[in-house]
Amino acid sequence: MPSTPETDSSCTAAGTPPLHPGVDSQVDLPGGKSVAVRVYGRKTPGEAKPLVVHFHGGAFVSGDLDNGCTVAQLLLSAGAVVVSVAYPLAPQHPFPNAAEAGYEVLKWVFRQRTRMAGTGALVYLAGEEAGGNVAAAVSLMARDQAHPPLAGQILLSPMLDPCVGTPSLRQATGSATCCKWVEGWLSYLRSPRDAEHPYAVPAGSMRLQGLPPTLVLVGPDDPMRDEAMAYVTRLQAAGLQARGEVLSAAQHWPDALLAAQAQACPCAGAVQAQFQRFFEDTCHPVPS
Repeated sequence: MPSTPETDSSCTAAGTPPLHPGVDSQVDLPGGKSVAVRVYGRKTPGEAKPLVVHFHGGAFVSGDLDNGCTVAQLLLSAGAVVVSVAYPLAPQHPFPNAAEAGYEVLKWVFRQRTRMAGTGALVYLAGEEAGGNVAAAVSLMARDQAHPPLAGQILLSPMLDPCVGTPSLRQATGSATCCKWVEGWLSYLRSPRDAEHPYAVPAGSMRLQGLPPTLVLVGPDDPMRDEAMAYVTRLQAAGLQARGEVLSAAQHWPDALLAAQAQACPCAGAVQAQFQRFFEDTCHPVPS
């Protein structure tokens, strides 16, 4: 249960009125630690809503709950209850800290699903940029532990490949000799051997069977476009339900997704529609 009093947050999404103010709280972790979360939305009597555990971006080394407002509010607008997680950041907390904290929050949310989103609520994962990596890693952890059951995962411009040598990334960074995503990977991975671990680099996982349905969204000028779409192709080749979309209106992703108190987002309608379609496509019973 939350270990500190809850407080309201006035965070507002890009181009979206605040349908429900976020409520800040803490979730206890093993070892006496805790992680901050922000809950958007509440259950409606007689209705089960999608319940989404969400991870913000920031190249593993920055970002907070405010930076997660845009995506969290879009998920809220699509009908979900959202638990956004302030996972531990590198370099002070390198891999596997973020994934392990995320998995503990997922288990806590699953235990609270009826109270938070209604009887029969389905649980999802979502994340943008580095948060997309964490969401994909937590999905693998839940698969390997056979708990909790997931209805799906939503990845927006996810950081999945530390090789950072794709054409889309080279196009975005031009002639620069370094970039924040390279630096983020160097801070997150403790050693080259970490890059061999599927929870650190989900794109390199040798076993994809058993993962939940997946929605991947990227922009046309997105540095992570190629690695994200390659992950979709691998999921599909493994016989899994996966869909990837390049949204023409999604300009300047992933940075545009991380701006706290952002201005009107031209892609908000398209993203919300993708979320709603995904929730409808994955609406099936999950064992208790």
